[in-house]
Amino acid sequence: MVASLTRRFGDLDVAEEAAAEAFAIAVERWPVDGAPPNPGAWLTTTANRKAIDRIRREAKRTGKHEEAEMLHDPEPPAPLGAVEDERLRLIFTCCHPALALESRVALTLRMVGGLTVPEIARAFLVQESAMGQRITRAKAKIKAAGIPYRVPAAKDLPVRVSGVLAVLYLVFNEGYLATDPAADPVRAELTAEAIRLTRVLHGLLSEDGEVAGLLALMLLTDARRPARVSPSGELVALEEQDRSAWDVELIAEGHRLVRERLAAARAGVAPGRYQILAAINAVHTSARDARDTDWSQVVALYDRLARLDRSPVVALNRAVAVAELDGPDVGLAAVDGLTSALSGYHPFHAARADLLRRLDRLDEARAAYERAIELAGNSAEIAALARRRDRLAPGRP
Repeated sequence: MVASLTRRFGDLDVAEEAAAEAFAIAVERWPVDGAPPNPGAWLTTTANRKAIDRIRREAKRTGKHEEAEMLHDPEPPAPLGAVEDERLRLIFTCCHPALALESRVALTLRMVGGLTVPEIARAFLVQESAMGQRITRAKAKIKAAGIPYRVPAAKDLPVRVSGVLAVLYLVFNEGYLATDPAADPVRAELTAEAIRLTRVLHGLLSEDGEVAGLLALMLLTDARRPARVSPSGELVALEEQDRSAWDVELIAEGHRLVRERLAAARAGVAPGRYQILAAINAVHTSARDARDTDWSQVVALYDRLARLDRSPVVALNRAVAVAELDGPDVGLAAVDGLTSALSGYHPFHAARADLLRRLDRLDEARAAYERAIELAGNSAEIAALARRRDRLAPGRP
């Protein structure tokens, strides 16, 4: 679609913005009004109208009014290629391997995923200005190098799939725990669309273990969504959730996918990042009660994940699991070792506060909760952190 718009209007920026606006409208309207009979045609028509609107606005100073009046595209539509789903095809198109992985993911999240620059920056744990520059540089490289927005062929899919998976994962995460203070705490339209697209991708690449792993991870995570926010609007921690409210059908499907990947691992196919994360979630959703969680297995899986992904976020999650297995003092020591890397990351301060509370170091716990509240953007999460902080008053557990 971007390629067709670029050919028609002669401006990559106009094409990108029009496509992004069209998808944003679809994400907002389709869950309410239902998808149109021909989603691809709807998106193309909407994007064309948005592009024409933008050119008309600029016509007085750019002299493009005649171009804006073009209502007929004489060129035949581009072939669908290997991916029939319009939105997934555009994600593949944007995830060009000539760009660095982080740049292609950030650019695609902005153009296709409908995420704002601040939301993308929070996902990458960088400053908003730095992310804006990264996206601008990616666009400039596309123009300077003449990188084509070409419809991907079947042979293109394997070399682009890692970027596509990263995009879908980050869109899902933004839906499951929104970082925008003005948004709903959980954006079900984003999680649903991420799952839908991952299902389509799994149908295209059924033998790709990481695609199956990401689908399982999303299903097992989304299964807990009904118990994630309390009626009073607070985020409910995993150990406090009403497990009877979890979606048993999603859990069963997720567990089936995990078992299939475990069978492949036993056959000598090493699991990747998403498969291990799915296995961790399978352990959590297998426990009928939080006290029944097999923390030794969780820690072992995080150990394996850490060998593939040395990010401080993985190390933080591992430290939280270690605290359940070996005690809060051991976990806190591991968390404190991540201070320099995660000082601006609110889950770091929230995890540290919980461990300090368990060690009865209440003044330090209160300060850590305050810092987590300052950094958090999700309203339900802020409410939960404030409640935990307030429970530190004398005489409260």
